[in-house]
Amino acid sequence: MKTVIIAAGEGVRMRPLTYTRSKVMLPLANKPIMEHLLVGAEKAGLKDFVFVVGYFEKKIREYFGDGQRWGVKIEYVTQKKQLGTAHALKMTKDFLTERFLLLNGDGPISAEDIQKVIRHQRPCMALQAVSNAQDLGVAEVTDGKVKHLHEKLDKPPSNLANAGLYLLNTSVFPFIEKLEPSTRGEYEITSALQAFIDQGNDMACEEITSWQNLSYPWDLLKVNRMLLDRLSEEVQGKMEQVHVSGVLRLGKNSFIKSGVYIEGPVVIGENCTIGPNCYLRPGTVIGNNCHVGSFAEVKNSIIMDNTRIPHLNYIGDSVIGEGCNFGAGTKIANLRLDEKEIIVKDVPTGSRKLGAIIGDNVKTGINASINPASFIGNDAFVGPGALVSGEVLPFSRIY
Repeated sequence: MKTVIIAAGEGVRMRPLTYTRSKVMLPLANKPIMEHLLVGAEKAGLKDFVFVVGYFEKKIREYFGDGQRWGVKIEYVTQKKQLGTAHALKMTKDFLTERFLLLNGDGPISAEDIQKVIRHQRPCMALQAVSNAQDLGVAEVTDGKVKHLHEKLDKPPSNLANAGLYLLNTSVFPFIEKLEPSTRGEYEITSALQAFIDQGNDMACEEITSWQNLSYPWDLLKVNRMLLDRLSEEVQGKMEQVHVSGVLRLGKNSFIKSGVYIEGPVVIGENCTIGPNCYLRPGTVIGNNCHVGSFAEVKNSIIMDNTRIPHLNYIGDSVIGEGCNFGAGTKIANLRLDEKEIIVKDVPTGSRKLGAIIGDNVKTGINASINPASFIGNDAFVGPGALVSGEVLPFSRIY
C-alpha cells in the first residue's frame, strides 16, 4: 500500500519562517516536521511513499532523497500551482492502485495512531477531539461513520478535528474530477469526500490522540517541548566541566566549554560550540553549526542551523531562523509588563510568554532590543541600540 504525503504548500500562517522554506521543513526537536511524520508511518509498517512537493521543493528533495536513510522508497510529484489537497492527490493517480494512505505533511502523528487507521479495509479518516476547533476542519459523526465535513467555521458543530490522515481507495478519484473550486479558490479533499459520503458511501473514522495542530509559529514551541519530553539521553560530542540536569542530546563534533549550565531537556545539533559560561534552559533546541557564547541565556526556544548567539544575549520562548547573528547585548523580551496573554493580530496565543519569531539571515547590532511577539522577516538588519516591536518585513533596515 502506498502512502501519499502532501507537502506542496507554503504555510502562510507560519510566516516569516516560511518565506524561505516549506512549512513541512520547519524543525521540531532538530528534525523537520515531515520527518517525524515519515518516521511514524515507517514504524507503522509503510515503506512506499509519494511526496507531493511544490513550494521550495528543492529543499525537500535534497533532505529526503530516495528515502534510503529511513529504509523506505520515496517518489516525487511536483504540484506547480498549489490548488488544494484534492488537486495534489489527483496528481498521484498514476502511482496508486486500490487502497492507499493520504497524509498532510505538516503535523506529526504516531505510528500507533496510523496503525489504527490502516487496519480498516474500507475508507477511513482520523479525527481528534480538541478544545477549540474554530480554525480547523471538523467532522460530524453518527454511529462511527462520518456524515458531514466542515472547513474552518466560526462556530464549528463538532470538536472532532480532521487530523489529515485518510485511508482511501481509487474510487475517490471520480469525485475529485467533478470538483469545483472552494471559496478559497482551491480543490479541497474534504469536498470530494463529502460528495463520496453523499452518494451513500461509508466513511469510517478512528479517534486518535497524537496529532498536533501546527497553525502558527508559537505552536512549534508547544509541540517541540512535548517531543523533547519523550527523548532519552545521548551525548556524542565533548564536554569540559559542565553542569547538566535533565536530558541532554549532544550531536557529533559539538563541544561544550567549561562553566555552561544546562537544564534539560535540551537538544544540541552537530558541529556546535557552546560556552564558556552560558545557560541553556528547558525546551531549548539548537541546530547544527551553531554558536552560543559566554553569558548568553537561551530558554524554551528553537534555534535553527548556522546561527550565532555569541555573548551577553537573552533568547526566550522564540523561534530563530537559519544563519542569524546576534550582536553583543541583544535581548529578546518574552513577557508583557502587565503579564496578560499575548495576542498576535487578534489571534490568542494561549500563553503569557512569547519572544520573537525571526526568519533566516537576520542580523542585530550591539544592544538591540526586541519586544514580545515581534516578527522579523528574513535578511532584516536591526541596528545597534534599535528597538523592535510588531512586524518587520523581510530585507528591512531598522536603526
